[in-house]
Amino acid sequence: MKNIIIIGSRGYKFEYGGWETFVTNLIDNYHDSDTCFYVPELSFDINKKDRIENGVKIHPIYIKPQGNATMLTFAIKAVFYYKKYIKENNLDNVIMYILGCRVGPLFTFIHKKLNRMGVRIIINPDGLEWKREKWNYLIKQYFKISERTMVKSSNFVVCDSLAIKDYIDNKYHVNSTYIAYGAYLKENKKINEKTNDFYKQNDIKSNNYYLFVGRFVPENNIEYIIKEYMKTNIEKDLVIVSNVEKNKFYRDLIDKTNFIEDKRIKFVGGIYDDSILRDIRINATAYIHGHSAGGTNPSLLEALSTTKVNILYDVIYNKEVGEDNVFYFTKDDNSLKNIIEKIEKLSKEDINHYGELCKNRIKNNYTWDIVTLKYKELFKRLLDEKK
Repeated sequence: MKNIIIIGSRGYKFEYGGWETFVTNLIDNYHDSDTCFYVPELSFDINKKDRIENGVKIHPIYIKPQGNATMLTFAIKAVFYYKKYIKENNLDNVIMYILGCRVGPLFTFIHKKLNRMGVRIIINPDGLEWKREKWNYLIKQYFKISERTMVKSSNFVVCDSLAIKDYIDNKYHVNSTYIAYGAYLKENKKINEKTNDFYKQNDIKSNNYYLFVGRFVPENNIEYIIKEYMKTNIEKDLVIVSNVEKNKFYRDLIDKTNFIEDKRIKFVGGIYDDSILRDIRINATAYIHGHSAGGTNPSLLEALSTTKVNILYDVIYNKEVGEDNVFYFTKDDNSLKNIIEKIEKLSKEDINHYGELCKNRIKNNYTWDIVTLKYKELFKRLLDEKK
């Protein structure tokens, strides 16, 4: 029996972000009776009990809410929890797959003990966390140290972006491997009633809006996207799907753009119903992807699998996914505005052509079947090397 522990997401079947999407879909598409998955679950309820869901052993780990430090503390506690759990349950053929580089210098000490216990450790550094604008100087320095410590202390490194792989290999002189995120190809089915309700509640018309889906953080270029959109004269809406916090960034956004005076700019909150999100992607005029940090982004793959026309921020992580099948914008004045105006003039045939190009890109490189097979091969190889 292969025992795979995955640490770094909030849990299994959590509707939240990239790591949660990855963990759920990897496990759900794995289909191997000789493999048992273990996933820690972030819990603010100290009384929550262990459980098994779809064969996955889920262990709630209690954390007091700590703002930005919550996930860091959760990752550290999860590593120590499973070190003890492996020993107490005499687990063999164990792989600990840690998503992100949060555990930091502590990992220098614990990885040796895990290796002596026969545990193989895989690190996925994700993007360059220390580059994100939301962190202050001290936190950025911590993430730099943590990245170096964890990459050097692992048995293997998996990167979900070719650009990140090049960076990791050249900086730390390790031999990593590239395995991307996955996506599902979505059929253009009839819009369901829940989506129609969403359209009515937000005064949105199908095929009459541009779409942004992502976290409400500066590095996703929301300010620039709004400013450029407000320069256009089109009547279509800009629908922003994001968990907006009424924080300093939000207040600054109002001061800098005055978007509240433009009725086309519509913040609709986070959407965690896959059927609604699928429908609004499929029926968008175009998707705008402003992410500038990190590796391969799940929301980008989902956009290419559903939305016909896609507009991506011109950065290497996005270009390796979109290639020549999408439009790219920079932060130059009028860059995005000019692209939107160009898209408005596209023929139906051109729009369908872009849609086919994007879907083929997903079909040939990013399906969950492809991703899962690569992980099966990697896990088997690492455990065989130990014997």
